[in-house]
Amino acid sequence: MGRYLGSACALCRREGTKLYLKGDRCFSNKCAVEKRPFPPGPHGQSGQFRRKTSDFATQLREKQKARRIYGVFERQFRVYFQEASKTSGVTGAALLQFLERRFDNVVYRLGFAASRKQARQLVLHGHFLVNGKPINVASYLLKAGDVLTLTEESSKNAYFQTVAKDMAKKSVAGWLSLDGQNLSASVVSLPTRQQIDTQLKEQLIVEYYSR
Repeated sequence: MGRYLGSACALCRREGTKLYLKGDRCFSNKCAVEKRPFPPGPHGQSGQFRRKTSDFATQLREKQKARRIYGVFERQFRVYFQEASKTSGVTGAALLQFLERRFDNVVYRLGFAASRKQARQLVLHGHFLVNGKPINVASYLLKAGDVLTLTEESSKNAYFQTVAKDMAKKSVAGWLSLDGQNLSASVVSLPTRQQIDTQLKEQLIVEYYSR
């Protein structure tokens, strides 16, 4: 499977909103969306070829926005949607729940990384244990009751020692529990829609795949 090698800021500009793909830079005055609030490309600023947005285009953009926020490719995103559609609850909320439960997203939500991309790298490099077992798969879905800790070697790493100073006073979403001092965490429960602060209109994604 390929991976996107282009500019992360270009993705935010294409969607017309901050996707928070570059950590602290997104909160600074260097943010490309604030400096250049128009789509990338030669015609982005002039809007010469812009047309009235159709319902399909609106649905597509919302789906693309979700994919880019969570760093998921199309095939895997479609699998998440198919699994969400099989649940007894609301499909859109179930889809976001699957995305939130991804290992890389949880690592990001807990504050171990400034962005999901960085969190994915930490997971792939084998820094974490889940219930005492090493897991280095970014798409691994955590469940209620799972306990996340650092490996013994990683707990002595200078990066995590620095992170610990900020995590000791960090608050996390209600479905997660964090022990910042000991750099460990647990999944208290599966996230509800109210506990997911991602600004997405998931019903548009449902409509896109239900065409």
